[in-house]
Amino acid sequence: MTPPPALHGFSRSLRAAALAAAACLTVAGCSVLGGTDSDPDTESAGGAGGNGMKVALITHSAEGDAFWDLVRRGAEVAAAKDGIELTYESDPDPAGQAQLVRDAIADKVGGIAVTLAKPQAMRSAVAEARSAGIPVVALNAGIDAWTAQGLLAYFGQDESVAGQALGNQLDAQKAKHALCVIHERGNVAIEARCAGVRKTFAGQTENLYVDGTDMDAVTGAITAKLRQDPTIDEVVTLGAQYALAAVGSVDDSGSKAEVATFDLNEDLVKAVRSGDVQFAVDQQPYLQGYLAVDSLWLYQTNGNISGGGVEPVLTGPAFVNKKNIAGIAKFAENGTR
Repeated sequence: MTPPPALHGFSRSLRAAALAAAACLTVAGCSVLGGTDSDPDTESAGGAGGNGMKVALITHSAEGDAFWDLVRRGAEVAAAKDGIELTYESDPDPAGQAQLVRDAIADKVGGIAVTLAKPQAMRSAVAEARSAGIPVVALNAGIDAWTAQGLLAYFGQDESVAGQALGNQLDAQKAKHALCVIHERGNVAIEARCAGVRKTFAGQTENLYVDGTDMDAVTGAITAKLRQDPTIDEVVTLGAQYALAAVGSVDDSGSKAEVATFDLNEDLVKAVRSGDVQFAVDQQPYLQGYLAVDSLWLYQTNGNISGGGVEPVLTGPAFVNKKNIAGIAKFAENGTR
């Protein structure tokens, strides 16, 4: 997911938030990380009494994307439980992200969790980490690349499978013409979603590439396309914030198209509940962050390898619609779904 541009090498340490999360988990009814009041920029590290293991979580996120707040919060809770000193760093530029991996190697971390949105750009840095004896796991993006690059495990959604599942759902709803909005050209994970839709959807699937860092441009491009082609009866977006933008585009264009999306956040929960968005395909980013960090601790302390090192650990697709939204809403309010 890649909305507004981030500072190169943007990083955070996560001490206070993770300790707060650990304390929170011991109190009945307490929201994880203080719910919506938690500060994603708070510095933190692993809980007291741990083994002092250092783990770097390095993603391709740009600053300001709530999706990655969920990934980070899951990682924080795992770090607090395991006594890990966790740092989070991100750069949407693949060269910058690769450099962050090299910085983590120089920092002598005990483990690295990394996204592979642009696998080729990350190959050399990942190989350097492995040569340095640092265990590396992948999450969120790179399901077709992690084994070839020799990583220990992968945690995330098979985006092609998720796309196919969404295509089947569109058939069930008797849609005829889907516009799949791609907000980051070349990101293997999100490109695979639209390709998956095309595989199973019996109707017409058309891709629309937009600049995901400019939400006004996203809204304008979708609006223009809907005005140009009134046969489009479904807009499929690949991130929660883009679904909300598409709802506005449908209204502005006078289109009768429905909106469905991948990914979930608190605002999208409200949109599903109100019927503005038909459904969301949730890959559970909180779970991805949690499992990635916890797996590195398990590997160090007990030699465990999730998925045996040959199969991905899938966190989705989980469909969220009006029928089950009530049970998920409370977790979204806590900032964990």
